[in-house]
Amino acid sequence: MKHMNSEVKEERTSNKKRIDLFLVPIVLIAAFLNLFKIWTDEYANAYYTAAVKSMLQSFHNFFYASFDPGGYVTIDKPPVVFWIQTISAKIFGFHGWSVILPQALAGIGSVLLLYVLIKRTFGVWAGRFAALAMALTPIVPAVSRTNNIDSMLVFTLLLATWMLFRAVRTVKFGWVLAAFAMIGVAFNMKMLQAYMVLPAFYVFYVVATKITWKKKIAFLTTATALMLAVSVSWAVVVDSTSADKRPYMGSSQTNSVLELAFGYNGINRLTGNTSVTGSSHKQPAQTEQQTASSETKQNSNSSADSSQSSNQRKSSFSQKMQAPGGGNQNGMFNTGNPGPFRLFQKGLSDQISWLLPFVIFSIVGLFAGVKFKGPYTAKQKESLFWLAWLLPVAVFFSIAGFFHQYYLIMLAPPIAAFAGAGAVALWSMYKQHNDWKSWLLPGGILTTAALQVYIMSPYVSSIGVAPIAGVGALGVILALVLAIRKQRKNSLTNYLGAAAMVVLLAMPAYWAMTPIIYGGNSMLPSAGPDSSSGMGGPPSTATNSKQSGFNGMQPPGSSSGNSSSNNQIQPPSGSSNSGQMQMPGGSSNNSQMPNSFSSKSSSSKRKSGGMNAEVNQKLLNYLTKNNTGEKYLFATTDSTSAAPYIIKTGKPVMAMGGFSGSDPILTVSKLKAMIKKGEVKYFYLSGMGKGGQSDVITWIKENSKEIPSSKWQSTSSSAQQGPSGNGTLYEITLK
Repeated sequence: MKHMNSEVKEERTSNKKRIDLFLVPIVLIAAFLNLFKIWTDEYANAYYTAAVKSMLQSFHNFFYASFDPGGYVTIDKPPVVFWIQTISAKIFGFHGWSVILPQALAGIGSVLLLYVLIKRTFGVWAGRFAALAMALTPIVPAVSRTNNIDSMLVFTLLLATWMLFRAVRTVKFGWVLAAFAMIGVAFNMKMLQAYMVLPAFYVFYVVATKITWKKKIAFLTTATALMLAVSVSWAVVVDSTSADKRPYMGSSQTNSVLELAFGYNGINRLTGNTSVTGSSHKQPAQTEQQTASSETKQNSNSSADSSQSSNQRKSSFSQKMQAPGGGNQNGMFNTGNPGPFRLFQKGLSDQISWLLPFVIFSIVGLFAGVKFKGPYTAKQKESLFWLAWLLPVAVFFSIAGFFHQYYLIMLAPPIAAFAGAGAVALWSMYKQHNDWKSWLLPGGILTTAALQVYIMSPYVSSIGVAPIAGVGALGVILALVLAIRKQRKNSLTNYLGAAAMVVLLAMPAYWAMTPIIYGGNSMLPSAGPDSSSGMGGPPSTATNSKQSGFNGMQPPGSSSGNSSSNNQIQPPSGSSNSGQMQMPGGSSNNSQMPNSFSSKSSSSKRKSGGMNAEVNQKLLNYLTKNNTGEKYLFATTDSTSAAPYIIKTGKPVMAMGGFSGSDPILTVSKLKAMIKKGEVKYFYLSGMGKGGQSDVITWIKENSKEIPSSKWQSTSSSAQQGPSGNGTLYEITLK
């Protein structure tokens, strides 16, 4: 801290030709948090891992990002990240860790990029602290340790930011084009989410570039046109290809990439209308929770809780999901209830908000004395960029109807940037001013420590009282001592300032390590003592922590000997289960998600890729033995049942209704034609109604021969259970 008052120019000169030794441990910390034990995740997110397995088999599957080797349906996202994952798997072999590796490296790269971006203008100490804050933001390593898209998305947007900053410094139009083209590439990673940074790009270029208004408008218009062209390039190729020559576009209702981009993966995330049931009908009283529930397929089962409170929470969960106006204070997937303080609610605050009060004080300090008409310093211009990134994204997550906790990684760069730049700015004001600005540093420390105590308080049973009391007491003491010693300039004050920064980062650092300590969840990554559940929020009180796999589920065709089987929820065929939840690119879940992978067992391979991330070998043997040349090993309702078998065998398995089982892909006439051509004859049905597939499922049951369970069903009580309990295997042969 004592070096923070040195001039930015001197710092830049002294560090220009040598490695920053302070950066080395920061990068090593990021590498540890992002890479350590990723080799224990055998399946990662099975939905995406199955796609990589399929993409390895042909260029056709590779280009379209086909979920299955047969090219029946795609995954629900564009292909760029999965192209990278497939290349990684081609180089290193097909493993869980090889599909995770690109995201882990992207997480480390984001730390380095943020250091470079902040250091140049705000000084080396600001760059170091920003990089450290980025590395220790809990949701960053939690996401980077999976094969979900968001870590790569953030890295790409930071790379675009570096290009934009270079465009402003050099006043070269080529860099402007490159920056906006990179956003177009990011669009082909996660569609409209990439555009969340556009306000920052436009505002910064207009304010910071020293060219005429005529050129600014012309350059931005051209760059935007290029961005849009790059964004829709893959979509135009796919949508213009005949539907019978490519896979169905998964999770769309019209077999269109553009509909997927601007509907299911776009505007519907804001409105919460993410239903993929094939129906546009929405009940007037439908809440955020109900809407998200409409894309569901089946509820997961958990072992019986020993505590009465756990049973009460579990039994009332579906009622909370259905009640008009909600009733679940933590919201869908623990994303809280929409409102101005949503980011401070349980489930979100411990993922991203640890430093938010300090960031708010930093923003006040960095913009102190700024006049609307300028002129603006370089620091003020870049602060405006990070503010224009932070505010729109924060507003979106405060009001959005449907998202997952790990999407919050989009807030990590601006928060870390302000934490780094603000630490230096507030320290300088503390040391050099006698007015109100000198109180910003102790005020930021005090309020941030108070928020961290609030964030940790629901976890007292997991982490104990000591760390909560320690952060609170040290935060108050250091803030008060700094306030008292405000006019004293000596080494003790410097050490106190450094100690305060350490205190504010201590618990985020612990939270960032929880996916390693407690086990992570590749379906719904989150940080915290319950990180393996993927649901965030306070830990589950379920006592049966030894149940195997993801929510104790078994593969299709297995039979559980668990005495808690009476807890299974199996609606009759054709019914809808609106109290159930479906994770895009993930699996079904319920509110009680026991920690499947304790730290004691984290050294062994874990199949956390889905509810049924185990293969029923007896079923597989039966299907393989009785395959008489059919293209598909078997057909099933959705991707959750199919993914482990695709990963295990590399053979085509048809998810008739796509990811959630509700895509309107298949008709009875089309299925008849496929059976007559000898493409498929076995069907595994779990007994769950699948929206638009109801006619197909009814026809299968009426025109098939049921295979006796003794021929294919496992009786192992240690096996995991399939999507909705024990299903039925059917055989259809048409002449």
